[in-house]
Amino acid sequence: MTHCPRCDRPVPTDAVSCPHCRYSLKAFGHPGIPLHRAAKDEFLCNSCVYHHDDTCNFPQRPNATTCTLYQNLDESIEDPLPPRNKPVPWYRRYPALWVLLALFVVSLLLAL
Repeated sequence: MTHCPRCDRPVPTDAVSCPHCRYSLKAFGHPGIPLHRAAKDEFLCNSCVYHHDDTCNFPQRPNATTCTLYQNLDESIEDPLPPRNKPVPWYRRYPALWVLLALFVVSLLLAL
């Protein structure tokens, strides 16, 4: 169980709003979209990854107090990309094509 930021009472983790004070806990009334809120007299943009790398296009930037895409700078851990495999050349992808080509060449030589 989590706690409501307004009334500090326990609420279920999947609650869209606080059942006691009706404070909105999820964005757009959808249980899958978390709504991040700033503490009083602070803005979320000061500690957001997207603000610092200048990829944020939120209209309330840089004075946003609520945001759905907030990523804390201190908690952000970039996952390394998986290693890319080199593409396999076409002649290695289709070994049956080599067999057919060899049969064609052999049959052409026998026909002559």
